[in-house]
Amino acid sequence: MSNLKAVAEHSKVSIATVSRVINNDPKVSKDTMLKVQASIAALEYKPNRVAQRLRSTSKKTKLLGLVIPDIQNPFFVDVVRGVEDYAYQNNFAVMIGNFGQDEKKEKLYLDILQSENIDGLIVAPIHGKDKGIENLVKKNIPVVCIDRGLTDIDVDVVKVDNEQGAFNAIDHLLSIGHKKIAFISGNFRIPTYIERLAGYKRALSEYGVPFDENLIFARDTDYKSGFEIANKILELKERPTAIFSGNNLLTLGALEAIHAKGIKIPEEISIIGFDDMPWSISLNPPLSAVRQPGFDMGRKAAEMLYERILNPGSKKEKVILKTELMLRKSTARLE
Repeated sequence: MSNLKAVAEHSKVSIATVSRVINNDPKVSKDTMLKVQASIAALEYKPNRVAQRLRSTSKKTKLLGLVIPDIQNPFFVDVVRGVEDYAYQNNFAVMIGNFGQDEKKEKLYLDILQSENIDGLIVAPIHGKDKGIENLVKKNIPVVCIDRGLTDIDVDVVKVDNEQGAFNAIDHLLSIGHKKIAFISGNFRIPTYIERLAGYKRALSEYGVPFDENLIFARDTDYKSGFEIANKILELKERPTAIFSGNNLLTLGALEAIHAKGIKIPEEISIIGFDDMPWSISLNPPLSAVRQPGFDMGRKAAEMLYERILNPGSKKEKVILKTELMLRKSTARLE
């Protein structure tokens, strides 16, 4: 690999000048800048980012951190794409950590990202009182919370209207005659699921249907939990006529359990999931779901973080995006 000395010799300038070009020093003339950049391209020189950070006087690394709970979840894949899209357009690189709702793992990623001297962080807090994220905000590290916020500290947040999204799903089921609706939820330590439960309850209240806590099943947010909870639901003596599933992995697990028992959707049970999936329309039957704008959420979070880096003292912003209920063929009127 070429090094700074080789680039300097090729372009007939000093090593210091090459370094200034790499770090976009405005004092370098345009002609010199173009000459050095041509040598960098010709020699296929790749600057060492660690060395650049050590040499830099600006303290800016052009590096963002992104810490999410589950990279297997297609929703968070869309979020990552949105963050990376905006970051790339603004010459930032993104370091990603996937903590799987594990507090020790989350702390590890936060420590690593701080040691890399990131310019800012986008994170889905493990719960509403996430002390690790709170400490970063108190250290004046630019932070944007995504998908869920913090309860005890003011911070930039971008998420969807979870309560309204869940309300719309339950409202639809109630409007077609369902009253016994099971809710397969993630852990209620996560603010997202507290909000979705609130939407579930509000819809029942508006239809005058009593809330039955025995129809609420909260566990992990993964495929296995969806499968095991759905099996439990399907074995109840008085089986619910509909299922509302809290995220797409839970939905996939529930669908496997339903199909494994030979229960027909929607003739014998209706189901709506929170999170639409690219393949929802290809399922048999096509799945009704609450669609979240994951890509837009990620891109907006990156934009907000960029603004926070540029204007650290500005007022914190909370952005709530809308969901969309995608009605397909996994729900049917209860006769």
